[in-house]
Amino acid sequence: MSTTEQDAAAVRLPPPFVFVAVLSLGYVLHRWVWAIPIPLEAGTLRLATLLTAVSGGGALAAAMGLFQRSHQDPAPWKPTPEVLTSGVYRFTRNPMYVGMAVIQMAVAFHRGNGWMLLLVPMSLILVYLTAVRHEEAYLEAKFGDSYLRYKSAVRRWL
Repeated sequence: MSTTEQDAAAVRLPPPFVFVAVLSLGYVLHRWVWAIPIPLEAGTLRLATLLTAVSGGGALAAAMGLFQRSHQDPAPWKPTPEVLTSGVYRFTRNPMYVGMAVIQMAVAFHRGNGWMLLLVPMSLILVYLTAVRHEEAYLEAKFGDSYLRYKSAVRRWL
């Protein structure tokens, strides 16, 4: 790869936008099409909200901290000088996307919105299609066998 522009994954849509769009779809479906409440008591919903928000935020913060310490830009359309394999990246190759999905669950619990919860797999599929597959192709081409070994040892999601 001869230029910085070419030395990056072909990701054009910021993944957080996918999660926001799907959360919005869940809101619209719940409000104007067919409400699907989450059948839990208020206290249980509050606990679920807290646990998922802390878990998702923790995954995001841990991943962002590793990016900062390695002086890398987390934007998937920027060059990757090295593959991060420590910390939270020992458990998932995509901790930021997993964290965003878990935060989507937290919002669903907070709102009592079953659509938002049911649409979490849709968010992950769309993020796979718009970002992850491009990132994986880029990392395979750039890092070859070392990335393939990491990829075979650590799951994409969990």
